[in-house]
Amino acid sequence: MNQALEKMKMLVGMDEEAVPQQESFMDDLNRNCTLSTKQRLYGFAICLTTGIACTLLSMLVFFNPIKFGITFSFGNLLALGSTAFLIGPKRQVTMMLDSVRIYATAIYIASIIVALFCALSVQNKLLTLLSIILEFGALIWYSLSYVPFARSMVSKVMMACFDTEF
Repeated sequence: MNQALEKMKMLVGMDEEAVPQQESFMDDLNRNCTLSTKQRLYGFAICLTTGIACTLLSMLVFFNPIKFGITFSFGNLLALGSTAFLIGPKRQVTMMLDSVRIYATAIYIASIIVALFCALSVQNKLLTLLSIILEFGALIWYSLSYVPFARSMVSKVMMACFDTEF
């Protein structure tokens, strides 16, 4: 009787051992990124410190927007990647693509790409400076997406400040 029940489970798909599961790229990546807690903390600290250092050092070349755009964007990418050490790459991507912050993530990553494109390819100082301002605003908006009710509060404050009704 047990064999018949097990065979029925396998046919219906209830037997997890008999049915091979399709693994995604992120599952494979997450499985291969096994680090100890100490290694995760070191990786996080090194990436975050390097990212913050690049962002702060970019202020030294503020008047050269091309160098500023490269160092500022590189610092943002390092700081963004540092959290993958803490929570793992799969959870990082899942959180970034969550419905609450998908638009903030897309705008933030697109603004980094645009800033690097303007700095490296176009090499136009005005466009690079404008894209860095966009990147900074996108960074703030993306960061606020992790704080509950922060974006709605900031939106209400901004609407109150810039209300032009007379």
